[in-house]
Amino acid sequence: MTAAMEWSVFTWLFRKRAVREVADAANAALDKLNKNTKAHWSDEIKSAYKAVSSRKGAKTSTPSSVSAEIEHFVKKVKDADDAARRARQDAEDAFAEAERQLNTDLAREGCRKALHQWELDIRAIRCAEGPPTSTKPVS
Repeated sequence: MTAAMEWSVFTWLFRKRAVREVADAANAALDKLNKNTKAHWSDEIKSAYKAVSSRKGAKTSTPSSVSAEIEHFVKKVKDADDAARRARQDAEDAFAEAERQLNTDLAREGCRKALHQWELDIRAIRCAEGPPTSTKPVS
């Protein structure tokens, strides 16, 4: 992806499919790692994360049976996941616009955005790797 940022218009026309394949493979690998990481969570944490994820922007708290530590953890992971998801969409949009306009500057920007998105994905995965062990709710 870094090398693609230096390509000429001509090279982009012939190699853009390779960039898409690399991006798709990287996204698939990161998605799989994210899923595998969360598969190791306890049922309590999975349930709390699902509750936070299903609220779609509502500012209500997690169920009262969840400890403050778990609530903080799932909100932190959700925020990291959301940032990575927004960055992925931003990169996708940049590549789509570059394709539409045949604009190498926009394609380069798409590459930069994809690299940034992968960094955010890795941060979100690292954040999800350290779930709390406490299951006692705060009174």
